[in-house]
Amino acid sequence: MFLVDSNVLIEAKNRYYAFDIAPGFWAWLDYAHTNRAVCSIDPVREELLEGDDELSTWARGHADFFRPIDADATSHFTPLTSWAQSKSYTAAALTEFLTNAADFFLVAYAAAHGHTLVTHEQPRPEARRRVLIPDACQAMGVKYVNTFMMLRSTRARLDFQLPAAS
Repeated sequence: MFLVDSNVLIEAKNRYYAFDIAPGFWAWLDYAHTNRAVCSIDPVREELLEGDDELSTWARGHADFFRPIDADATSHFTPLTSWAQSKSYTAAALTEFLTNAADFFLVAYAAAHGHTLVTHEQPRPEARRRVLIPDACQAMGVKYVNTFMMLRSTRARLDFQLPAAS
């Protein structure tokens, strides 16, 4: 199963899969979720609900797309925290990762459930000012991909439709 980061949904809405020009992407998310191929977690939903736009409306209407953080995920908090603290991250980066961001929960949930995390972030092991999802994934043995890799691996097809004649 693919576990989706908020940046995947935000980028899709803001750019290449905007609701008005690519409704097929959002329909595919519904289809993939129904078929147990894609989901996200409640902390991502909480981030999305902070907005007042089509994406927050979508998140409100798709509560079942987002899963709660469970005991299996919490069992990965200690090793994930230990890894982050063993690196040379700034105190601010650690605080953000360990207390304020959905990223920590995404990595723990993916590790607990064997999910592949979908994010637009790229690994930067030399980073000190921000804990990046791919680096945390590598440390926890979690696979990660970008949106396009997810779509290709699920054989998604977002077919073009001619607009209705005016």
